Amino acid sequence: MINIVLFEPEIPGNTGNIMRTCVATNSKLHLIKPLGFSLDEKYIKRSGVNYIDKCDYTVYENIDDFFEKNKDGDFYFLTRYGHKPHTSFDYSDKDRDYFFIFGKESTGIPPKILYPYLDKCMRMPMTSNVRALNLSNTVAIMVYEALRQQDYRDLLFDEPHKDKNFIEIEGKKNEE
Repeated sequence: MINIVLFEPEIPGNTGNIMRTCVATNSKLHLIKPLGFSLDEKYIKRSGVNYIDKCDYTVYENIDDFFEKNKDGDFYFLTRYGHKPHTSFDYSDKDRDYFFIFGKESTGIPPKILYPYLDKCMRMPMTSNVRALNLSNTVAIMVYEALRQQDYRDLLFDEPHKDKNFIEIEGKKNEE
């Protein structure tokens, strides 16, 4: 399973977008307190549209609580201080639990948490013009890299609410 872990998230819009990504990808979300917002806020609901009730998530009191309740699995940390690209690891085993841990928007993940996992710290390659990408964008990129390696396990390749041949049908209508 793919697990997204947000260490002390601060911006409700980012978390709402991440919740939507988790629902779309069958990923589990882990939120580590303190949170910079209430999960009941309208901002979360607006960003997650009407999918938040379908999001599988757990809230933890602190990072120790998270690690105590999630002892098994592979832990990876996304940080602007990482030296390896996110594509340099193997996430292809569909039977393993992968935990992708992201820091809070303002300061990231503290070095004391990262240090024991130096070999699992990664950075998404980018120019020197920015420090980091937006948190919700980074989560989406990471989740889809893991899913790509797993051949998009159990996800739909066709839009389920319209006919599979929607483009062809609508395109022909315009030709007439």
